[in-house]
Amino acid sequence: MLKTLKVVQQGEPTQIDSQKTENGKLAKCSLVLQEIGGKYANSYMATLFGNDATSLFHPGELVLVKLKFQVREYNGQLFQDINVQEIIKLKF
Repeated sequence: MLKTLKVVQQGEPTQIDSQKTENGKLAKCSLVLQEIGGKYANSYMATLFGNDATSLFHPGELVLVKLKFQVREYNGQLFQDINVQEIIKLKF
């Protein structure tokens, strides 16, 4: 499900190793998103991959986003990943 969120901050893109790409590298960056609704609205630190990671998003910009929440176990501890599956900039 696509949800309208506001961009708060975008991290610098980096290159990571990936066996799923032709050149063995994949762009990755973080994106802080906030629900619409005021001072105490929920925020998310999500990860963008591929072409989306090299796109520029500005603070305050509204986007339609589909997030994927995953939990994984490592050495007896649980970690949650939030990845962006789809992102569309809204234009007004």
